[in-house]
Amino acid sequence: MNKKKLFLAVLVILLMAGCKRNEERISYHGFQNKIWNRFEILKFDLMIDKIDKPYDIFFFADHTKDYEFNNLDFNMIMTTPAGEERIKEYHFPLKIKTGAFTGTCTKDSCIATIVLKKGLWFTKKGIVRIEIETLVPRLEIGELCGVGIRMVPVAE
Repeated sequence: MNKKKLFLAVLVILLMAGCKRNEERISYHGFQNKIWNRFEILKFDLMIDKIDKPYDIFFFADHTKDYEFNNLDFNMIMTTPAGEERIKEYHFPLKIKTGAFTGTCTKDSCIATIVLKKGLWFTKKGIVRIEIETLVPRLEIGELCGVGIRMVPVAE
């Protein structure tokens, strides 16, 4: 059953990409048993094959409606193909004050998105590596189906 949900979540993300999906890059990490261990650093490698336009980079979380926290705090380290490193902490709200989820929800789960970088130019082709480390002060974060990175060239 979990594989079906994972497949549906990835399918929804791909369908949301529309006709530009061949230029869009998505990397997804599903969690076994819907648990993200505090010391599990996630690594996403995305190919940069065009440097003539900027990219918008997003982080998304696929979680169940039983997710207990109001947010998902994390640290991002991005290493560009040219070797430049960018580091930033993010406060990713997954619920509003009323307790409602911020993302798009289906019967069983929700997908929320946050912008990591807007209009980022790369000077060299190659792999951009994005490492994500949770900053939630618990050993395990439950009810997370998976998280991912979506990178989209900015339309002119």
